[in-house]
Amino acid sequence: MRRNKVASRVHKIHLRLYTFQVPRSMAREQDVLARPAPRRPPLLTARRIGIHTSTAGGIHKAAERAYRLGCNTLQIFSSSPRQWAPYELSHPLCDEMLSLRAKYDLRPLAVHTNYLVNLASINQLFLEKSIAAFRGEVERALAVCAEYLVLHPGSFRGSDREAGLLQTAAAIAASTQGLDLARSGLTILIENTAGAEFSLGASFEQVAEIIGRLRGIVPIAACIDTCHSHVAGYDLVSEGGIYQTLQHLDTTVGLNHVKVIHCNDAKAPRGSKLDRHQHIGKGTIGIKPFRILLNDPRLAHVAFIAETPIDQPGDDRRNVDALKKLVC
Repeated sequence: MRRNKVASRVHKIHLRLYTFQVPRSMAREQDVLARPAPRRPPLLTARRIGIHTSTAGGIHKAAERAYRLGCNTLQIFSSSPRQWAPYELSHPLCDEMLSLRAKYDLRPLAVHTNYLVNLASINQLFLEKSIAAFRGEVERALAVCAEYLVLHPGSFRGSDREAGLLQTAAAIAASTQGLDLARSGLTILIENTAGAEFSLGASFEQVAEIIGRLRGIVPIAACIDTCHSHVAGYDLVSEGGIYQTLQHLDTTVGLNHVKVIHCNDAKAPRGSKLDRHQHIGKGTIGIKPFRILLNDPRLAHVAFIAETPIDQPGDDRRNVDALKKLVC
């Protein structure tokens, strides 16, 4: 029944123009490739820890940067995060990226979708543009052999939340028709959001609903952002609250369906709904919750990826190191 509703919804998408509210971009990182190459491999931990990494100079450069920053996983954009222009990746550079990832044991690779994509939009033209852009994201993720493609579920402004959740699921299904994601090992990850007005995915229940509607249609799972969870109102600060939040996440999404955790401290207080990332341990979440998350055996399969700001040279490495030092 759900699959039929999703399929029928693909053909019923009409509504008024809404411009998706994009979050604040990360500061441009200081290029680690400008520094001398390390003499020996970085020390790693039992967890997969990485950071969102620049592809400047070619997509393969992200793998080299991630290795030099001490990562064993990474996240990238496959094109400009704030432009609609279609972008095609070079096959030789994709091959080089795959080769470097194998050389440095960088896995998984997560690709974050363009911030402009809003699969819940009620404006027909904007929705069609979003579907086309998201299909391009899927195609590029397949080309670069990524394991995960992270998607914000969108904004339902002009409609209602339930209709928005249904439409997002339908649009994902429509965007991926004819593409064999399972055969290529690519899974779409629905990311929880900070809870700004009209945004979808602020609750674990909403993330779980989208996943449930798409199960059996496309490979689908979740990406949980610590900053988003905190400012949406979940308790990640007190020890009891952290375990209660994890229990809630397990009973809704399922911890086994959480494939990536975006490790971001927060500049804003709990429940503020303000998506402002801060350096690990320097914000309103603090260091202790990250230690608990990184060492919880139920999350041993997760890739922990920072999306922290670059305010000073070396902030990227410092945030990666801060996470690695927490692993017992």
